[in-house]
Amino acid sequence: MREGSPTVAVPAAAPGVDGTFTIGEAARRSGLSPKAIRLYEARGLLPPVGRTVSGYRLYSDHDLRLLGFIRRARGIGLGLDQIRSIIELRRTGTPPSEDVMAVLRSRLVELDQRLGELHSLRGELAGVLGTAASMLHDGTDLQLCRILEQDR
Repeated sequence: MREGSPTVAVPAAAPGVDGTFTIGEAARRSGLSPKAIRLYEARGLLPPVGRTVSGYRLYSDHDLRLLGFIRRARGIGLGLDQIRSIIELRRTGTPPSEDVMAVLRSRLVELDQRLGELHSLRGELAGVLGTAASMLHDGTDLQLCRILEQDR
């Protein structure tokens, strides 16, 4: 059991009966794996959660909403550090709107750069494929390793 985690004398009974959920139920409801939830807790994205006497983690409705936010933020490609900074702003009562906009703009720039790289890669691959198809059509012995070794 982690220090600082409150211990709650609740049997690990039916999920949600008392407003708390075991990690399995929290995972099912949030669309995350139990492993991901433990990682987010270890990295400080989730506050310390309550535990049963036997040590099972118990998650609240608030925790489930936070897990849903984390899942959606990961879904648009935000990193854990970026997500943590947004969550910390919320915890301190600071309206995160401008900070969130800056994070989202930065992520958009990263995606645009990556798309440019992928577009270039696609062009190179299409060139290699065109060379291979031309050689095959001409009856040339197709040695793909040599084709890939050529500078374009």
